[in-house]
Amino acid sequence: MFNRSLCKTLAFLLLAGASLSARANWYLDGESSRLSFISTKNANISEVQRFLVLHGKVSPKGFAEVEVELESVNSGIPLRDERMRKDLFDIQTFPEALITTQIDLRPINDLAPGAQLELRLPLTVNLHGKTHDYNAELLATRLDDRRFQVVTLEPLVINAADFDLAPGLESLRKVAGLSAISLSVPVGAVLIFTAR
Repeated sequence: MFNRSLCKTLAFLLLAGASLSARANWYLDGESSRLSFISTKNANISEVQRFLVLHGKVSPKGFAEVEVELESVNSGIPLRDERMRKDLFDIQTFPEALITTQIDLRPINDLAPGAQLELRLPLTVNLHGKTHDYNAELLATRLDDRRFQVVTLEPLVINAADFDLAPGLESLRKVAGLSAISLSVPVGAVLIFTAR
């Protein structure tokens, strides 16, 4: 009798958890998530930089958005960060970038903790007043009943010219005395969402 009661309780909790995750909004855990990019200068010197402040959520219907606060760019060199904020991103006019997509949440909700699912999703990136679409190769991992992680399986290569960022890069190149800064920028992400 005890075992039967325990089994019923466990089954109820599992069903309640599954029901919760299916109806919940999933919010980005900004502390545990990371969005980084690689810049290349003088043809063969590459450096990894990142944004420190991210916000985002996935609605119960699967509409996902990640907002990137461009002021939070971090290269490890404060003067360079300030130049990127002002001359490249123009954060006074364009303070954030927005990444959106539509996800079918059913396969993710059906994953057991630790299980993974490869996704190919169309993403829309809105940056510097311009919008561009990409196809992203992603890996979703169900961490537990209330959390899942999405990582890029391969970098998303963004061309700065698509977002009118080439003039800003040219300004940075001149002030830094470089021969070149690549317009192609690989971007990678590790995003963790929590149900609430």
